[in-house]
Amino acid sequence: MNIQRWISRREPNWQRLDALLRQVEKKGIKSLQATEIRELASLYRSVAADLARAQTQKVGNTLTQSLQLLTTRAYTQIYQGSRRQEWQAVVEFYSWGLPAVVQQTFPYIATATTIFLLGALIAWWYAWQDPTFISLLVPESLITQVRDEHKLWMGSIVGIEPLASSNITINNLSVSFGAIAGGMTGGIYTTFLLWFNGLLIGALATLVSQNNLAYPFWAFVFPHGSLELPAIFFAGGAGFLLARAILFPGKYNRRDALKFYGSLAVQLLFGIIPMLIIAGTIEGFFSPNPSVASPFKYLLGMSLFVVLVVYSNRKRG
Repeated sequence: MNIQRWISRREPNWQRLDALLRQVEKKGIKSLQATEIRELASLYRSVAADLARAQTQKVGNTLTQSLQLLTTRAYTQIYQGSRRQEWQAVVEFYSWGLPAVVQQTFPYIATATTIFLLGALIAWWYAWQDPTFISLLVPESLITQVRDEHKLWMGSIVGIEPLASSNITINNLSVSFGAIAGGMTGGIYTTFLLWFNGLLIGALATLVSQNNLAYPFWAFVFPHGSLELPAIFFAGGAGFLLARAILFPGKYNRRDALKFYGSLAVQLLFGIIPMLIIAGTIEGFFSPNPSVASPFKYLLGMSLFVVLVVYSNRKRG
């Protein structure tokens, strides 16, 4: 290989890559146009090949080191820069994107909330009229513990907080995923999950009220329930979005409707996951903690719910 001829032929590429990198290092990757970004990636691959050839042909330490530095700079800007952009996109989504999606899909979330609350109210009414109704939904062992021993069941979490927290989170995620996936049944399974969980909460609320344990029960529920229940309502809303795409695609064909409404459902899912992780941690470590006074538990629950409402109604200025 004629080294001098090879260098003179390849040197313009090296200089061009250096010029692009200087601009990126000074002003950021966004200062480049789309064609320049593609050129940067192409030059990086080309110069990396030149480096490999220089090392193989032993063209000299100075040139090899220069090419090594050039490729390192390019790698840093292309790959680490893209990672920075990814993190910026994540921050942007949770700062503004998710609240916008919640506002856009609010009718679906409201429908899911209504089904749940209606189930809870019906269970509450029936359980007061007929106490045997509770046994249709609540395990007999739990009923016995509350009625005969006048104790709540949350104390079993104390001492196994990490395991309980992870199990709670996994269970809540499975319910949420089921509610979302239930949209593929035209919303039938989503409706069933929301209705059944509403009935269960209503029956439990009646059971503890009948045995004068409502105050400590809701003190346990409020801290994590302020995030856990809205997350389930979000999941129900996501399921109904998918059902809408299948049953009422409107101006879209069903494939395009699933893409559009499915995208909204996935964005809601990205909001649900951190909510349930936080809720599971609170339910495992804070809610059942006997050393925390009940008023503080109520205060935390109400505070978290207010923060969630304010966040969900956030608009870009």
